[in-house]
Amino acid sequence: MPPKRQNEGRAAEELSGRERKKQKTAIARTIAVQPTAGSSSNATPNATAGPSKSVRFDSMQGLPGAMDVERFAESRAFEINAMHEAMQNARSSSTQRAWQQLPRHLRRRAASHDVRRVPLRLRDKARAEMDPARRKALGRSMPKRSKKNQPSRTSQLLRRQKDKTWLETHIWHAKRMHMGNMWGYRLAITPTEKSFRPSHRASVHGSIIHDASYYATIELEGPEDILKAILDACCDCQGPSPGAKRFVTGARAVETYLYKYNSYPHELIAPVTISWCSGPVIPEVDSVDPKDKEGKRKAKSVNSGPPPDHKALWIRVHPSVLVAAHQALRLAASFVLDAARQAGRDVKVEMADLREHLNVFEIMGPKASQVIKGVLKPIEDQSKEFKKFWASLSKIQSVGSVPRGMTVGFCVHDPRLNFPPKNAKVELDAGAGTALSPASTVFPSAQLAESAIWDDDTRLALRTPRYKKKDIDERRGKNLVPGTPLKAERNDQRIPVLLIQRSVENVTSAQPASPASPHARTTNALHGWTLIIPQGWGMPFFSSLIYTGTRVGGQRERQTQAFEAGCAYFPRDFPGTEAYAEYAEHKAEEDRATWERKPPAKRPNYEKLGTRSPWMPDWDVVLGLKQPSTAHKTTNAATDDEDLMDTQRHAEMPDVRTTEYIPAAEPEAQLKPWLLRGADVPAIVTDVSSMLNPAAGLLLHLNQARAKRKLDPLPARVRAENLMRTALVQVSIWLCGRGSPEDLAVIYRVDDDEARKWAVAESRRKRGLALLGDGPDETQLSQNAPAPEGIIGYVTTGSFSLSLGEGHAIGVIPFAQYLELKKQAQRLRDASRLLVKIRNRDESVCRAAVVELLY
Repeated sequence: MPPKRQNEGRAAEELSGRERKKQKTAIARTIAVQPTAGSSSNATPNATAGPSKSVRFDSMQGLPGAMDVERFAESRAFEINAMHEAMQNARSSSTQRAWQQLPRHLRRRAASHDVRRVPLRLRDKARAEMDPARRKALGRSMPKRSKKNQPSRTSQLLRRQKDKTWLETHIWHAKRMHMGNMWGYRLAITPTEKSFRPSHRASVHGSIIHDASYYATIELEGPEDILKAILDACCDCQGPSPGAKRFVTGARAVETYLYKYNSYPHELIAPVTISWCSGPVIPEVDSVDPKDKEGKRKAKSVNSGPPPDHKALWIRVHPSVLVAAHQALRLAASFVLDAARQAGRDVKVEMADLREHLNVFEIMGPKASQVIKGVLKPIEDQSKEFKKFWASLSKIQSVGSVPRGMTVGFCVHDPRLNFPPKNAKVELDAGAGTALSPASTVFPSAQLAESAIWDDDTRLALRTPRYKKKDIDERRGKNLVPGTPLKAERNDQRIPVLLIQRSVENVTSAQPASPASPHARTTNALHGWTLIIPQGWGMPFFSSLIYTGTRVGGQRERQTQAFEAGCAYFPRDFPGTEAYAEYAEHKAEEDRATWERKPPAKRPNYEKLGTRSPWMPDWDVVLGLKQPSTAHKTTNAATDDEDLMDTQRHAEMPDVRTTEYIPAAEPEAQLKPWLLRGADVPAIVTDVSSMLNPAAGLLLHLNQARAKRKLDPLPARVRAENLMRTALVQVSIWLCGRGSPEDLAVIYRVDDDEARKWAVAESRRKRGLALLGDGPDETQLSQNAPAPEGIIGYVTTGSFSLSLGEGHAIGVIPFAQYLELKKQAQRLRDASRLLVKIRNRDESVCRAAVVELLY
């Protein structure tokens, strides 16, 4: 009998692609049915998906009176499993490929043509989906080398670290981040996926983690009074001293600025974070050489107990200024020790470099406390004060309610034992009303800050984890109930950690908005924790931290956090430092190379735009230390001028009128820009602006600040006029209307008449009268080309702020110009608005902006 359908008698090879797809879909929609206990000929065929049949009401007749429970349960289990498999097959039969079933963060670009980029559970399906020609091309044509001739994986990785250092989390970051060489490390710049806005949302509403282990840690150990004297000679003289009682106990960490020895306010090095050890430290015996890094702390004094005033502290500093920080601290220690020996004391101070001895993770965001509590499992033997603090973590909605710089030390179990972790949930008390948060009742204390991580022997013993991940997985596989957390055994290691509260905020953002600071409450301060763990435990902790849903950020995300919080970021916002000079020079080379690669028609003409210094700010010209160069001439014009010879007689004779404007070589060569920053800057501005001689008032305030640290006044060669002339201040810039300032935008001064026009135009725009046409218009005012002599500063960081919804920038202007802006605002009877003009370096439009002082 011939087949009823045309395709029924054809072989599978003769079917078309459409017919094969139909056949595959039909097979995928078939639900398996459990065969009966009889012969195979009587087996029930598989059920096909389709409309349900009608139900007979007499179907209960003929059923047995007894039922085998075990067989009945097996049948139902088979049916449920068959249903799940059928649903899975129908879902993935023809609508998705193997690599499309993976979440986006696990997808790889090469997975579409290389099955080795697909997880093992989906590799068979991916191999079946591949083109046979492609599958044959992926086969190995050359035999593999024997394992004896292959170098080990460790030696291969070490060979790649000859000119740079990898962090412990490098391999994880290298698979998901754009990497770059920075400060001797191979660091993550930014994620490969689009994550600029999600990272900002995570820092504001969730949590984001950054591996900051590249920051250098310097350890100082010695008598307490000697360490205080060293810090007073090198740190910022404004605000509380790093040797204050609230910091020496170790309960709080202090953020300050490091200067060269006895050079305040000049020679700024970098901002630093100082943490004191909460307990006394046992000093080494005299036979140990403090310069010997290998022999340090191998032998300790046993007969005599530790002196009560023997302390230790850690100084965390940016890696770009590590050498300068070492030199400043070493020079200060030598002077302090010489003064102590002259007083008849025999004391020593030890300095150690703890790079690659610690791992540091910065967890920022309102959910940072929930992440910390979900990942870390403290040991049972803890103090009552710590238990009270640990219980309060689940009751706070933001780390900002924790005291600034609060330090907590404790020991935790191996985080791999309770993997995967779960975030702790916030416990809100509905009946609390306006009562204080439970976290506010836990205050910093020395007992709460005690941690064994300060001990070198403890860190050395924990350098290599005792159990590998393979051993932990084998123990987890022996659990009767899958997914049950492992219980810590006696041989499991206990890891000491240190938790420090960290805030990225501007001082003015913590204050309520006022006429003098209208944008104070609009900036978003970010709060979180800094987690410090011993060496060798980077990946065990990092894997658990990122499994909680915490996003991972690189250098760009860390810089964005500071920008959105409205505070300066080191080194790009700190002119006058050596690190800023290196950063600006490197950035200028990159921008110039990018500009030169473009044809003339596709790049901005900075000469026609009137941009005096398009690649890096000329602070010496802004401060009046040098004359502006005539470098905006073309290259051909410059070479033509060099080929010509001046035949005029006056060219060989010095002109008296021109020589009087050229400053003396020696004084001008010694003048360098310096940055005025600190907690006392608002008071200094208030006092100095009302004096007849502001320069003398500034010198008086600086000498008073030095006197608080028992430092001598500035030498007589430092004149008050030169001090005022070279001072720079950081300002926050808010545009009055539309526009977004960019990096290296130029800041211009505005005269009184133009300032009044801008004020009228802005008021008309706010009232909706700008379209009437009568009166000054912002569009017309923005087209007025300013004079090059009106440049008073540059924007160091500028972009569109996601938290503010408008353009925002951080710039630097001379302190004298800031005082002039305050006087102008008083003349215009609007003291809360210091008006300037901003122009991007590749544009001709100038926009009005308001500046506020950063300190």
